[in-house]
Amino acid sequence: MLASHYYTGLIEAGCDEAGRGCLAGSVYAAAVIFPEDYQNAELNDSKQLTDHRRKLLRDIIQRDATAWAVGIVTPEEIDRINILNASILAMHRALDQLTVRPQAIIVDGNRFKPYYERGEGLEVRGERLPHTTIVKGDGKYLSIAAASILAKTYRDDYMDQLALEYPQYDWQSNKGYPTKKHRDAIRQYGITPYHRKTFNMLGDGQLTLDFGE
Repeated sequence: MLASHYYTGLIEAGCDEAGRGCLAGSVYAAAVIFPEDYQNAELNDSKQLTDHRRKLLRDIIQRDATAWAVGIVTPEEIDRINILNASILAMHRALDQLTVRPQAIIVDGNRFKPYYERGEGLEVRGERLPHTTIVKGDGKYLSIAAASILAKTYRDDYMDQLALEYPQYDWQSNKGYPTKKHRDAIRQYGITPYHRKTFNMLGDGQLTLDFGE
């Protein structure tokens, strides 16, 4: 059974991202707040679940959560600020959208940037919220596991839609990750507007900015 909370007595949001290692598509992140006494033995790291199970659990998470939200950072933004900063920005955007304001944050992994509560007006910083990064947190805490499921399923839905526009890249199967079929398609067809141009598309250590779109 995963732990329900890291911080005692605080409204806690768990965060995770999906799509960081992809060659194409936006990076997605989610933030989830559960009731303090919430338990669900079925929740786990999204990578340990089947696609069908993730979709079923998404409905349960959205029903049971005190609040949840998804944040997105586009390929253009990823190329401009790099994937680490983009992943953290996606989590911040998810936190911004929560309808219940958290008092603390737990994050899967080992990197995060301070998150400030909104003050009066979008440009005003409020209180800096305490946060803790937790390696393999999606297998330790319910809210991070739930965030991993939401981020993964919403990003998969997005990549399935892009696959209808560009079927030759096999995105319906690889979701933008660097599989052999994906890279072979890049060699044959070049890159799309959804590819991350600062990434090593062919696995040869070279950027592929000379490909047509």
